[in-house]
Amino acid sequence: MPDPVPLAHVKQMLADEAGARPLPREALLAQSHAEQFARLTVEATDKLIAELRSLPYVDAAIAVKLADLLPQYPEEIRLLYSKERILLDEAQITRLLEILAQHR
Repeated sequence: MPDPVPLAHVKQMLADEAGARPLPREALLAQSHAEQFARLTVEATDKLIAELRSLPYVDAAIAVKLADLLPQYPEEIRLLYSKERILLDEAQITRLLEILAQHR
């Protein structure tokens, strides 16, 4: 399975492609979505994902979701982990929230 792509990267790729040629309608919609919802720069996103990946309970897919959504509350993190086979304790959730708050 290929690694997920953060929204900030999608925004940058679509902007680069739009400079080279006219984008089809679907790509324009994706670009609009990325511009509206990408909160961090590419560099900040990469730094955040690297920091999140250093934790043993964060895989690539969860790290990208956390970087894209930047949750602020424990319930939001529990929702992201609800489909995973990992049950986080309060200390792990607090650590994730601390890292995300540093990059917000």
